[in-house]
Amino acid sequence: MSKKVVVLGEAREGALRNVSFEAIAAAKTISGGGEVVGVLFGDSVQSLAEEMIHYGADRVVTVEHPHLKQYTSDGYGQAFLAVYEQEKPEAIVFGHTALGKDLSPKIASKLESGLISDVTSIEGEGDAAAFIRPIYSGKAFEKVKNKEGLLFVTIRPNNIAPLDHDASRTGDVSSVSVDIANLRSVISEVVRKATEGVDLSEAKVVVAGGRGVKSAEGFEPLQQLANLLGGAVGASRGACDADYCDYSLQIGQTGKVVTPDLYIAAGISGAIQHMAGMSNSKIIVAINKDPEANIFKVADYGIVGDLFEVIPMMIEEIQKVKVG
Repeated sequence: MSKKVVVLGEAREGALRNVSFEAIAAAKTISGGGEVVGVLFGDSVQSLAEEMIHYGADRVVTVEHPHLKQYTSDGYGQAFLAVYEQEKPEAIVFGHTALGKDLSPKIASKLESGLISDVTSIEGEGDAAAFIRPIYSGKAFEKVKNKEGLLFVTIRPNNIAPLDHDASRTGDVSSVSVDIANLRSVISEVVRKATEGVDLSEAKVVVAGGRGVKSAEGFEPLQQLANLLGGAVGASRGACDADYCDYSLQIGQTGKVVTPDLYIAAGISGAIQHMAGMSNSKIIVAINKDPEANIFKVADYGIVGDLFEVIPMMIEEIQKVKVG
């Protein structure tokens, strides 16, 4: 049986995040041939609607309001409930992002619905869809099915491939007027820390350092390698606790969860809390002087050696290839 599925798109700095397109692909599978409706909230998002259609949405509903410029659970919650009442979907898909993890349980609770979170793959489609998600800090996976009723799903970024972009696809774009009121919090200003390069949470390549990097200066060759590979730098909690880098780079159970195509772990011993945040990376390369380091248990390729010798060698060889 086909289903109508609603997908909440996420925009950052005027552009849709890649997880929005991954969520559309997941919604296509869940719908079993039914309609996929994209939803966008903000103060100026009409221009982004066509992009959701190009990536597979059949049509898009927008809600524009000054209080939706920045995310708040009250504002987005009111907007989403208004869209839900109009569309009455059988399933709703969010990215498993900071926004999705905050908003999806709030709305699911209000609608007395089930929620399957942190999905990394889907087997089957429509009513037969089974959702695969990691448990026990990534040590195991479980397969979950929704028996009946409205279903909420959150999709882990970088796990479900988006559909091919098709600029010829067309679809209806409509708007819903919502009176956003009685907000318990309003974001009056966002002060951003200056950052360069690729967003860590969406990077296809991550070069991460641990306590073995030894200092803030020790992260410089890691940044150079990440730049060469078009990736981002991450860190273990140990490196953050030692003040080698900012906590915004922390990967792990209490930090970011990343699933890049390539994860290079330099000077990281492999605490279970860290591996919970990166063990689903497609290819893991570990560099550590200790041959017994736990990180080698999840690595596809292991290099026993000094990262301060290995990383410069990698940089040199990559530069040769790029020049050649």
